[in-house]
Order: sequence, then structure tokens, then C-alpha cells
Amino acid sequence: MAREGLRIVIGSDHGGYVLKGEIAEYLKGEGCHVIDVGAYTPESSDYPDFARLVSEKILKGEADRGILICGSGVGASVAANKFPGIRAAVCHDTYSARQGVEDDDMNVLCLGARVIGVELAREVTLSFLNAEFKALERYERRLLKIREIEQGWITKD
Repeated sequence: MAREGLRIVIGSDHGGYVLKGEIAEYLKGEGCHVIDVGAYTPESSDYPDFARLVSEKILKGEADRGILICGSGVGASVAANKFPGIRAAVCHDTYSARQGVEDDDMNVLCLGARVIGVELAREVTLSFLNAEFKALERYERRLLKIREIEQGWITKD
């Protein structure tokens, strides 16, 4: 059971279109508020467009977490991680989905529709949504370093 009332923004390109629909309906049944930013058809579309839409909803505070789905999950993850404040990862197992939130404060789960089946995708999604960041000193220290990288990645020698 997902934590009720979570605001989840979900998006996919054409490769993830069918799985997105399955996950969105599942989350609604779990009591989540689902914000679907597309794709709305199986016609060819580009994952960076949906990574932007999902990331913007999170960064504006309109969603608590995000889910991005493309063929492998990799492209969506690469695109989403370009937005400062977004921590996206491809997870096809429950451990990584939970640990990514608990240790790394991951806020976007990326799934590969050509890699993972519907039932496992549901389990991975629940692990992601039910996990909470463990604000231990070492995790906070690492997040601070990530924020510093986002602010200016070129170091002076």
C-alpha cells in the first residue's frame, strides 16, 4: 500500500506509454494523487520533453515525487538529472528503489518499459514511494556535495 495522498507526477515517451497507464491506474487505486503529464498517445515522442515536465512539477512543489518511463529508463534518467534538485535513477529492483530514497533522497524513479514487467514495476514503484529519506549526517553531507556540483561544477585549481 502506497502512502495515501502522495502527489505523484508521471510521464513517459512512446516507449513507456502503456506501462505509464498501468502504473498510473495502480497508484490511483493506492490512494495517490496522480498527475499525468503525457505522453497521451503511443505516437513517437521524445523522453527529454517528459523529463522536463515531471521535473518542473517537482521543483515547483506541485508533486512530491516523480516517475519517468521510457524504453530502457536510461534516457529519461539522464535528461531528468540535468535539472538541479532532481535526483533520478533507473531502478528495476525493489532494493535500489528503496535505498535510492533512504540514502540519496532520490525523487524521480525511472523505469524501462522494455526491461521490466508490469507486476515488478508495481513492486518497485511501491518501494520507491514508501521509502523515506534517512537524514543521517553522512547522507546530508553527500547531498550537500551534490548541490555544490549543481551550482558550479568547474573547480578552480
